[in-house]
Amino acid sequence: MKRRNFMLAASAGALGGLCLSATGTRAAGTRVVRFGQSASLSGGQASYGKDVRDGIAAAFAAANRNEANSGVHFELMTLDDGGVRSRCLQNTLSLVDSGVSALIGLTSGAGAEACMPVVEDAQIALLGTASGNMGIRSAASSNAFHVRAGYDAEYKRMVSYAKDFGLRRVGVVTLGDTSKANLQAMNAALASLSIEPRIALAIDRNSTAFEAVASELLAARLDCVLFTANAGPVAKIIDHMHRAKFPGLFYASSFAGQDLVDTLTAKQQSCVMSMVVPRPTAMGVNVVSQCQRDLAAVAGARMGMTTLEGYIAGRIAVEAAQAALKVGALNRARMKESLAGLRTDLGGYKVDFAGGTQGSRYVDLIAVDRYGRLVG
Repeated sequence: MKRRNFMLAASAGALGGLCLSATGTRAAGTRVVRFGQSASLSGGQASYGKDVRDGIAAAFAAANRNEANSGVHFELMTLDDGGVRSRCLQNTLSLVDSGVSALIGLTSGAGAEACMPVVEDAQIALLGTASGNMGIRSAASSNAFHVRAGYDAEYKRMVSYAKDFGLRRVGVVTLGDTSKANLQAMNAALASLSIEPRIALAIDRNSTAFEAVASELLAARLDCVLFTANAGPVAKIIDHMHRAKFPGLFYASSFAGQDLVDTLTAKQQSCVMSMVVPRPTAMGVNVVSQCQRDLAAVAGARMGMTTLEGYIAGRIAVEAAQAALKVGALNRARMKESLAGLRTDLGGYKVDFAGGTQGSRYVDLIAVDRYGRLVG
């Protein structure tokens, strides 16, 4: 089926779109730059998707406050995919055909991976996917620009931490619909320290029952469990194992996001998490304090690690678009060229695409204690 025909069949999925844009009268001659996003605004990952969207929107709103001087107005067109890969693909097709300058902040790593043929065919930049998915980080994915570290960097840090504490009996929990490259990266990290997982389970991100998964993990008599999944399943499995008096530790990748922190805090439970952005409580870090201020322009937005990740992606989008516009009209090719040479320090967080499409390898490993404090 040709892409245009697929688009017509998928058009119903685009009708729920939300366009975030500053209000007010636009000056004559203002250049509008529109970015497209497919995000999970409903379903089990709704909080995660909303946080990423709000972070991008805050960065755009801040840039639009200078519209009178810059002559540039930024808009974000967001379509809801409910965390479903096929809907993410449909939304991406719709956004590409709508004429957006670039795609930004997709919240499903599996969805982003499914969209790569469309991205390559359209020669459009895919910026700041809010996932460490390794399937979109291959050398062939020249149009995907990453403002955050991949799971390979996260796993190495998580596994090293586990070994330092003498935790050898390791269990691994991943999503069944995600890239095989993610599990390969986890196995490589474990193998580098001569650790072989006792049990590896693939789960359904949209399931609501995880008692059986928790029972399997408990039966394996583990020292720790390494999770790469969205917050809902991780929180439920931890809850089941916590009530069963599991004596080991839990490690969650960045994908669990702020939602996991909030859920565990409400139940006075704890885990170790990897973060790919500075701590959202570190107001002495410029990018964190600026995000906090800029979020005031976005109704209902909350400060957290996931929102900060979206904000950083939005700031990079603004810098790249403004640089591209200095040399002429903005098109997809010029946007990609601008991203490819971009080096910037947002104030405590550096992004450098001069050496490739992986702009950052920043990873911080923290413990979330039972009171929600980020320690370690």
